[in-house]
Amino acid sequence: MPKVSSVIVPYAAYLRVYEPLAAFPEPERGHWARYARRPGLPSYQDELRLALADVVPTPPVPVPVRESEDAFVLEADGVVLVCPWRTRLRGWQALGELAEEFPPPVLDALLPPFVRRQAAEDYERWMAEHPDARPWIRTATWQVPINWFVLVSDEEREYDGGSRSSSGSARSVGEAPVLRYRTPMVEARRRVARGLRALRTAMDEGPLVDGLVDVGRWLEEFHPRSLVELDYGGLVHALPAGALEDDHSAADVAEGIAALRRGDGVTAGEAYGRLVERWRSVRDLRSAN
Repeated sequence: MPKVSSVIVPYAAYLRVYEPLAAFPEPERGHWARYARRPGLPSYQDELRLALADVVPTPPVPVPVRESEDAFVLEADGVVLVCPWRTRLRGWQALGELAEEFPPPVLDALLPPFVRRQAAEDYERWMAEHPDARPWIRTATWQVPINWFVLVSDEEREYDGGSRSSSGSARSVGEAPVLRYRTPMVEARRRVARGLRALRTAMDEGPLVDGLVDVGRWLEEFHPRSLVELDYGGLVHALPAGALEDDHSAADVAEGIAALRRGDGVTAGEAYGRLVERWRSVRDLRSAN
């Protein structure tokens, strides 16, 4: 992996799928098996810094010229699980979503039209040759989508407060707090199905239902013995230490869905209100100067 800067790059959360080596065809399986034995495997901050390095040149490079050969690696119950970065594919997909995030003048200043046009043409040609391609990682900036919390349970929550300065911010990457959930694929799929039944019974189709349908379809693309990880990633730098430690958003979502199944709209509304209040401060930071 190339050498990268030591600058911390916030503020994104991640939904990752780690698949067992058996899910990959050869010769890719052999590549990941060898890769997993390497020392000093990269972190999510390494991936972000590499992406940031590409947007510094003029004109910027919104999508890598070559696909990344890096991955995140876990071992669970003696089984090696791999989550390929697929940075190029994700870059193309993120580029297509930028128009929804920024007005045209701002978008043109960030990425000139000819750069976006060339990237879109490259993506179209590549997809014609790889129609079944899908990323192992989903990214959300300045938020954790509510539908992601449906996949996990509060009992699966892993929190490490790291080492913080007197101001409450993390002092370095190695000392940064960590808040994440990991769950077996079978559990994530089961929770999606239960959540959809409850939501469709209680409300009309809408963004929450559509988002859960979308993430459920994405999960169906992977090996049933995969592991799903919801990682707060760089968002830990946007939340005060106390707020991060007390964040049990997955429990609030589970309580809200359980209440909907009982027909208890009041309790469901209270759970949703806690979620909105908790994430308001992060959304406010997004628009702050």
